[in-house]
Amino acid sequence: MIQPAGRAPAGLELLMIPSPFLLYLGDSQDELSVKTSRGVAVWRPQACVGEFRGPKCNQTLGLPPLSFEEAKAQGAKTVIIGVANAGGIMGPGIVADVVAALRAGLNVASGLHDRLRNHSEIVEAAAAGGLELFDVREPPADIPVGNGRPRAGMRLLTVGTDCSVGKMYTTLALEKEMQARGLKADFRATGQTGIFIAQSGVPIDAVIADFISGAAEQISPARHDGGWDLLEGQGSLFHPSYAGVSLGLLHGAQADALVICHQPGRESMRGLPGRALPDLKTCLEANLAAARLTSPDVIAVGVALNTSGMTPEAAQRACAEASDLLGLPAQDPVSMGVHLIVDRLIECFEPSKLAANTGR
Repeated sequence: MIQPAGRAPAGLELLMIPSPFLLYLGDSQDELSVKTSRGVAVWRPQACVGEFRGPKCNQTLGLPPLSFEEAKAQGAKTVIIGVANAGGIMGPGIVADVVAALRAGLNVASGLHDRLRNHSEIVEAAAAGGLELFDVREPPADIPVGNGRPRAGMRLLTVGTDCSVGKMYTTLALEKEMQARGLKADFRATGQTGIFIAQSGVPIDAVIADFISGAAEQISPARHDGGWDLLEGQGSLFHPSYAGVSLGLLHGAQADALVICHQPGRESMRGLPGRALPDLKTCLEANLAAARLTSPDVIAVGVALNTSGMTPEAAQRACAEASDLLGLPAQDPVSMGVHLIVDRLIECFEPSKLAANTGR
């Protein structure tokens, strides 16, 4: 049975992908190509039994290496095809592995643009074993056109200087910190990795352009409980390939607050050698300007830096420099947490304002 990731507009229906998971790395050769599997391993470790690595793979998540048969014997129920490549193509090697996983008795979930159901051999193997296929990059069929009308609730959107600079990690870290303080806060997924983690959301990069802002409105409908919707950002306004998705999210989110994400020292934008990243101040000002079309009072509350690969001392210096430049708290969500950013959020949105926004 094919089970796409369609969800009701107001209910964010859960996907209910059977766990535990075996995370598929295939023959990946670089860290970014396994970011989906890595994200699931970091944020849902209790649901992961191991990783499947092809003979040419030089990446690992630090999980036990398992064959499909071994994973099945250890209780795995679903293989997550957690790899990314140019165009999201499911090449012959991946197709053959998916068929092998199905024959071993495992369901399969994929975050690639190329759908599982597009391959007859995969559909036939799933039907023969009575197994399920989950294409999480399948957007709902009922996404409305965005309208930009004010709606109740508080919203925060993460934005970035480039792709893959930590927007999802930052949003999830904010959710964890806010919930730990007793605040109502919910992560709203807009990419395949986030959808695997949250088991709900809309894959924004698979939505027809006219409906991107409407999709953002759909995953963050009006709420009247004084809580926050934390929307996972995508792409960058300054990335020639993906700026359209970023702009649609800015308009549809109608964010009250932005957190800007950046990786210091990155030499060029992802996939565009020689094209430099924008400086933080220019990027933040552009995002605020775009967000004001539908949320005139939006403000920035923090900077999230991806300092992986830097020494602790260099990371602290980078955060201090960013904070001085923008007048905002700056932290690495992974190594430092986001407590300073949440402090600023609470400072800027005191309880009286939160109460006023429950019925706007």
